[in-house]
Amino acid sequence: MVAFSHPGVYGEHTMRDMLKEAEVAAQTLGVQLQVLEVKSPSDFDRAFSAMTTNSARALIVFPSPMFYGAHRRLVDLAAKHRLPAIYAFREAVAAGGLMSYGTSIPDLSRRAATYVDKILKGAKPADLPVEQPTKFELVINLKTAKALGLTIPPSLLARADDVIQ
Repeated sequence: MVAFSHPGVYGEHTMRDMLKEAEVAAQTLGVQLQVLEVKSPSDFDRAFSAMTTNSARALIVFPSPMFYGAHRRLVDLAAKHRLPAIYAFREAVAAGGLMSYGTSIPDLSRRAATYVDKILKGAKPADLPVEQPTKFELVINLKTAKALGLTIPPSLLARADDVIQ
């Protein structure tokens, strides 16, 4: 399994924690994890070529604004290489990706709007508490699963917040 990481997009501590959790999960599943650093969209073709050379069987795309902005290209490349991929944002699944698990972008936007409202009403930004995301979504694309020859277990489908037919 390969994980795409966008180096420097988050703080060193956050990136280290994401990589550590991915490695622990891979070990638990008995899967070897290879992390590829992808610094810009111009690296996508090189990264997918390296995955093909190393006979990768799946892809995890870590959260990153760059990956979010280029999600259609990532989805297209994963489809071209017949790789099941999981993303951190539902938009990739709506574009044809296999699966996503991550924060709800619309929910984050609503939360940000409440902060803007408070600031416009006179609150000092430094006085507002830092909030963590509270709404996470699991989205599965069955059409993509079928195209890849995968069967998604009913127990996983039952847990999904959205299943795209």
